[in-house]
Amino acid sequence: MKILHILPTRVARAAENMAIDFLLLQRYPESTLPRFRHYAWHTQAFTFGYSQKYAWVIQQLPKEETFDVCRRPTGGGIVDHRQDWTFSLVIPRGHPLEEIRATQSYREIHECLIQALVKQGIKAKLQAAEDTQPAEGITGVCFRRAEVFDVVMSDTGEKIAGAAQKRSKHGLLFQGSLSRQVIGDSIDWDLFHEDFTTNLGILLGAPAQQTPWPEFNEDELSGLIEQYSSSDWLAFR
Repeated sequence: MKILHILPTRVARAAENMAIDFLLLQRYPESTLPRFRHYAWHTQAFTFGYSQKYAWVIQQLPKEETFDVCRRPTGGGIVDHRQDWTFSLVIPRGHPLEEIRATQSYREIHECLIQALVKQGIKAKLQAAEDTQPAEGITGVCFRRAEVFDVVMSDTGEKIAGAAQKRSKHGLLFQGSLSRQVIGDSIDWDLFHEDFTTNLGILLGAPAQQTPWPEFNEDELSGLIEQYSSSDWLAFR
């Protein structure tokens, strides 16, 4: 029976969070099963997309503070993690949701997220193509502008959630972020976590199940954390 593994929540610095997500894609012991984790940040952090220019990214960050900054293995724009709810989902190679177009997997995962928000009275919907305006001014900064199939408030159009994806021979890595600031204080995040993962389990045909943390190779994990912390990784573009 296929199971969606729900891993324990962990708090880490940006480089470690990115390293762990990469290992969940590339080295998960039960590689044929989907896996999900919600995680938090040890310090205030920003991440940015794999293809973005580091020098440009630094210019967009607030100047009055210092932050943990890391390039993600996925695409997308700059994400402010200071007030967000962050998650990653890995769908193994060969699963129907992994094989469809990126726009469609983006939409279906976000529909699961919306169902969990709406259950708690949050007025959430998908951003429709006809509601998406042409980019003007600064682009590449998440939450400044909603893209097609992002999650937005149905009454104000404010962006609630966005994500970035990476496909490899091992499957699909989906890294998502929800804005706590836009959603407000009325939500029960533990209940949201439960409902969201239940919905994902239905979508994947793999019921959600709490699962112990996997035993990764410590040397490989340490090496990846060092890589994601290095100036070579940050500034290779």
